[in-house]
Parts: sequence; C-alpha cells; structure tokens
Amino acid sequence: MSAIVTPFPVSRGVTPQIGFDRVELMRILDLYGRMVAAGFWRDYAIDLGREAAIFSAFRRATERPEYRIEKRPELRNRQGMWSLVSEAGAVLRRGHELNSVLAPVERKLLKLVEE
Repeated sequence: MSAIVTPFPVSRGVTPQIGFDRVELMRILDLYGRMVAAGFWRDYAIDLGREAAIFSAFRRATERPEYRIEKRPELRNRQGMWSLVSEAGAVLRRGHELNSVLAPVERKLLKLVEE
C-alpha cells in the first residue's frame, strides 16, 4: 500500500512565518533555564512573525522584558540576523552567530570565587 501525500495549498504573495529551528531554540532555552535557576528570570514569551522571531525574557511577568533575542533573516547578509535588545530597546549586540550575541547575558551567570 502506498501513501499519497497531498501538498497543503500555499497562498502566493504571502511571506512565511519566521521561527527558531530546534538547535537555536535549545540554545536559548538552555540559557533561560540557567537564568531561572540563578534567580534572574521568571517568565518568557515567544513571538513568531513575518519579519522576525523574538524570544523575550522577563524578571516578572508584569514588566517589560529584560532582554529580547531577535532573529531577523533579512539582515543575514548585513550586520547579522541575531540581535540582543535591552529593556529600554537599545540593541546591545548584533551578529551572525547566536552564541556571540548571547555572551553578555552569559556573563551575568559568572560569579567571582574568593581564594
């Protein structure tokens, strides 16, 4: 018995939704989990749109996000499709690699150890 696959109809002229792939989302959620364990963050939101995919991390659910991690593929060939945006809306870091963009947040997890 052979399976027949019927393609889903796609409207022409409609741009597809931007999203995070599995590796990107695992990397972001790994950082989120460590920030929750350290007591910095308590909530998150994911916004998937036609121009960007945005992961927002909140200290409290009733506030503005402390950081937004944005993926904008149209900027891939210029300054990079990844950006880290602060609570005030200032772009803290842009780049082509997700790990380098997340570096300022990773530094918050480092603690000084006394000798």
